[in-house]
Amino acid sequence: MIRGTLAVSRHAKDNRLLAALPEESYDALASFLEPLALPLGLAVYESGGAQGYVYFPTTAIVSLLYVLEDGSSAEIAVTGNEGLVGIALFMGGETTPSRAVVQSAGEGYRLRASVLKKEFEAGGALQHLLLRYTQALITQMTQTAVCNRHHSVDQQLCRWLLMMLDRLPGNELVMTQELIANMLGVRREGVTEAAGRLQAEGLIHYRRGHIEVLDRRQLEAHVCECYAVVKKEYDRLLPAYPTASARARSAGSFPSAIG
Repeated sequence: MIRGTLAVSRHAKDNRLLAALPEESYDALASFLEPLALPLGLAVYESGGAQGYVYFPTTAIVSLLYVLEDGSSAEIAVTGNEGLVGIALFMGGETTPSRAVVQSAGEGYRLRASVLKKEFEAGGALQHLLLRYTQALITQMTQTAVCNRHHSVDQQLCRWLLMMLDRLPGNELVMTQELIANMLGVRREGVTEAAGRLQAEGLIHYRRGHIEVLDRRQLEAHVCECYAVVKKEYDRLLPAYPTASARARSAGSFPSAIG
């Protein structure tokens, strides 16, 4: 079993939700938290599938996708070190029609559903924190739908890049244009053209599979209001992010606990 109180106490609080818990609430979970690697492309859960764990990313980013019958998909939300994956388990639904896939490799922790449910149903700090996170996540989902319907691909790409930067320690993303197009639910050519315009203006530098943000301030000037709406709600509902030093440090590799 991949578990150990020492390892957990050193790294698990890089997750914003776990770091925000009072010591008593955190200690009730600590010995059950399992560190694990979250490689690119890993499906944390499938549409309609059983969910035995909730996941707390620390350096990984997980995309919640809706996949249509023809195989096309669109991202409905993204979760990194500010949250968790698997809200259906404590909201009472048990399953969800969306699919959760790692879009930026890293590490995280998982917790058995039975453990989380027991602590959640006891009420108190954990329950209140997870309900506030759920409200923030719903805001992100609804604003994403609005953005995809009303704003240009350029604006959507700016929003998406800023959301990634908020969840990464640096300013470089390992991401192909094809994958970004799948996330946004648009044609790859549209992303190529939008990225080209941002690069021509000096906002980003793109090379195959890598996007480096050169001017975040200008990226924020180009983005639609959707980014600010979501960020404001997360900041209002959730405690501050872990310290910059904690987020930027190079975490040691975790052995995989999947399986």
